Order: sequence, then C-alpha cells, then structure tokens
Amino acid sequence: MSIDDGSYASPRGRTSWLRFGATMLITGTAAAIMVVLTAQGVLAASFSISGQPFTVTADELQGDGFEQFATLDSMPENSPNAGDTGGQIVVVVSAIQTATLTNLCQSISLGGSFLKITAGDAGTPVRATTLVVDSDAISGEASFTNIDIGQDASTLTKVHGVTGNPGVFSQQADHVTIRSLRQNNFATTAAVFTLPHLNIAFTDSGC
Repeated sequence: MSIDDGSYASPRGRTSWLRFGATMLITGTAAAIMVVLTAQGVLAASFSISGQPFTVTADELQGDGFEQFATLDSMPENSPNAGDTGGQIVVVVSAIQTATLTNLCQSISLGGSFLKITAGDAGTPVRATTLVVDSDAISGEASFTNIDIGQDASTLTKVHGVTGNPGVFSQQADHVTIRSLRQNNFATTAAVFTLPHLNIAFTDSGC
C-alpha cells in the first residue's frame, strides 16, 4: 500500500470501496489521459523509484486526513526496469496525515524467494504520520467520512505539504477505514514510521 475550498463537493458521508474504486479508475484514467501525463508527483520530487513493485497488506488501516490523486513516478534513465515507458509509471498517490495499520506485511519478490517484513501483529498497530504511498493497484473494503471527489489536486488540504498539480483529478476525506487492504506499490514515504514487533526475513512466499 496516506481527499475543500471552493471545489465541487460530493454528498458527504460514507461510500463503498467499489463505488470509490470505480470512480477513481474510470474518471481518474480519463483525467490521466488528458493531464496527468504532464504532472510531477510528490515522490518524484524526492527520489527516483527503482521500478520494482512490492506488495503491502494489512488487516485494517485507519487514517485521519486522506488525499488521493494520479501522477507519474520516474526511474533513472539507466534503470533496467525502465522498459518501453521511458522510465515513467502512472500511479495513484494515497496520502494520510496520521495512520494506524494492523498486521502489516510488506514483501518483494527476489526471483525464487521473497524479502518479507511484518509488524503490528502483537496487539500494537503500526503508526505513521504524513504517509505517502504510490500504487498501481489497491483493493479492500473501505469507507470514508466527509469525502470530496473531483477536487483539483493542487487545492488538497488534508495532508500537510502534499498536493498534486493543477488540473489533476483528486479526492480527499476527513477519515478513511480500509479492511483487508492490499496494494501493489512502487514507493512509500513517511515523516514518522513506527513498526512494533518488527520482523524481517527471507521466505518462500510473499504477503
């Protein structure tokens, strides 16, 4: 595997992940075709990604202050993972001001084995502030409080210092809950990341 000033506001309240996901994938993809390909993302400004995806799962994520928008992540020009895309990947940026994750698992395939990290599975959840994740696939059962869909990404206010470029489709909410979270990620940053009961090991299977 963290979205109101003069912008269009959707009806406030809770919405299902399926409806949210359909909106993000359909409307977000249309926006990507027209404007997102020229955008520079939050993470792209801080580091170049390796282009090697990793899986993140959690039994539950609770987040206060949520933003989400599409952007481009970039790899170094000489990266072996650049492929035919010029070293750029269209991703969904999910930002959360303060987050807790229960039973967090992160794994990356090393070709025949996995590097696996687990934490927050002993009664104390993982905690993060200003959590920013770049993904190309997200699934789970989610609900949102006071969500605004279709806001200009440059006007987001829920996560300190995190906005997209003008003209980019986005959404923000006061609170997000996602159960059975699963993400295919390319990058993660956080101002603070606390991992109780941390375990790192090479295993035969991923998350």
